Amino acid sequence: MIRFTDVTIRYAGAHAPVVRDVTLHVGEGEFALVTGTTGCGKSTLLGAASGHVPHFTGGTVSGQVTVGGLDTRDHRPRDLAHIVGVVRQDPLAGFVADTVEGELAYGMERLGVPPRTMRTRVEETLDLLGIADLRHRTVHTLSGGQAQRAAIAAVLAAGARILILDEPTSALDPGSTEEVLAAVLRLVHDTGVTALVAEHRLERVLDYADRLVVVEAGRVRSGPPADLIAHAPLAPPVVELGRLEGWHPLPLSVRDARRAATRSGLPARLAATMPRQPAADAGSLPGADRDAHGEGLVARGIDVDYGPVRAVRGATFRLPAGRVTALMGRNGSGKSSLLWALAGARTPSAGTWSVNGVRLNGTGRAAMLAAVRLVPQEASDLLYLDTVEAECAEADTACRSTAGTCRRILDRMVPGIDPAMHPRDLSEGQRVALVLAIQTAANAPVLLLDEPTRGLDYVAKAALTAALTRLAAGGRAICVATHDVEFAAGVAERALVMAAGEVIAEGPAAEVLAGSTVFAPQVAKVVAPAQALTVAEVAAALRPRVASSDGAP
Repeated sequence: MIRFTDVTIRYAGAHAPVVRDVTLHVGEGEFALVTGTTGCGKSTLLGAASGHVPHFTGGTVSGQVTVGGLDTRDHRPRDLAHIVGVVRQDPLAGFVADTVEGELAYGMERLGVPPRTMRTRVEETLDLLGIADLRHRTVHTLSGGQAQRAAIAAVLAAGARILILDEPTSALDPGSTEEVLAAVLRLVHDTGVTALVAEHRLERVLDYADRLVVVEAGRVRSGPPADLIAHAPLAPPVVELGRLEGWHPLPLSVRDARRAATRSGLPARLAATMPRQPAADAGSLPGADRDAHGEGLVARGIDVDYGPVRAVRGATFRLPAGRVTALMGRNGSGKSSLLWALAGARTPSAGTWSVNGVRLNGTGRAAMLAAVRLVPQEASDLLYLDTVEAECAEADTACRSTAGTCRRILDRMVPGIDPAMHPRDLSEGQRVALVLAIQTAANAPVLLLDEPTRGLDYVAKAALTAALTRLAAGGRAICVATHDVEFAAGVAERALVMAAGEVIAEGPAAEVLAGSTVFAPQVAKVVAPAQALTVAEVAAALRPRVASSDGAP
């Protein structure tokens, strides 16, 4: 269904091709997973498969790309719409109709599908994706998972036999991710649809893939996931754990890893070196657990309303100074509403909150900004100047910091960014780092981040983890709202979980995350009952045993 033959793609002004000498075949009814570091050429590869490269993006393409037997050099994306459907990571940005049913009908109307056929396709597609109950829902009231399934349904109703999905789970909680992936797999297995999926969070998708497509410095390798993952530049935690333990074959899923762990006795060995700690006190309010850096942020009874809808209700918790706290919860649980209220961007209808003992309720905007800074989901919303240098200089001026402060912070996180670059030309990780540097330059004691890992690969997330760890060590109270359980496991000391606007769990990350059936990271599921969250923790726990076996009496 998708065939690349000796394809090389170069953009105008680029020093080298984005992808070169690509030969790739993805057959009918295959689930192909595309992986690689940021900037390696994944998006260009997907764009070439949909015809957007070069017809919309420009550049030159040598070699041949065919989809459904049609050569993309001779057929523009509109000519391929009845074969190829593209679903991006933010489906709401692509909706044009008011309701789900209207969105499904719109694509068919553009293609001139007869009304009787349209009605049949709408009904069948709603049933196939399991969203018949959403037929009359306004698209902007859908959850993240519902919106993704509605977007997939819209391209399928138009007749698409090839699905191209770019980061389809990046904004979804674990439950919504399972819904979307289950829908895609049903299409692949039951109807023969071909899926080409680019995804940074391999732990969510790898086990489902029939083919792994690894893009590295513009070169492409493809084959069975079990064959390629051993040497892939990026790998999920279960694969890293398998490498650490020397398991063969390497596990691709938690189920495979648990079986290998049982055979090797890993949980028992960890239990001997990591005895389970008694349940810790939540420590949400100051008093018994004052930190050397101050109390941090203390919130009591926070309510946030949007008209008749109460998005946050009675939230009482603490963000300790000198620590990173992960804020978890499904889409729509109130995480973003809570962060925006704490940052002063929305006034709570009830409750109080203070930073290091200073109450912020009723204070002016300047006092709020001096105490709390927020990095929003769309980091670029805070970028409005033409160069990185200008953004950094403006941050220093606005924060009354010494000239060069913001740039020094940025260089510690992501060294080597050209100061003359336009901020919107940066990679996702570089943009997040720039906004984080801008907000950090203010030296506010509390730093909030809302879904900062969207679009980041494992390398960029490791750099962000290191940056936040350094900032916390300097005394800041940091809270990260995220659906990325693996990132939370690596960066957070404490965790809060929200549901239906309420804080329902709070405590040490090892206790809260490992004890959750939804938010537990892969390693915690494999080594339970030991409370290890990451491969690094497992390696550290086993290190004394390794040293002893190597030479101790």
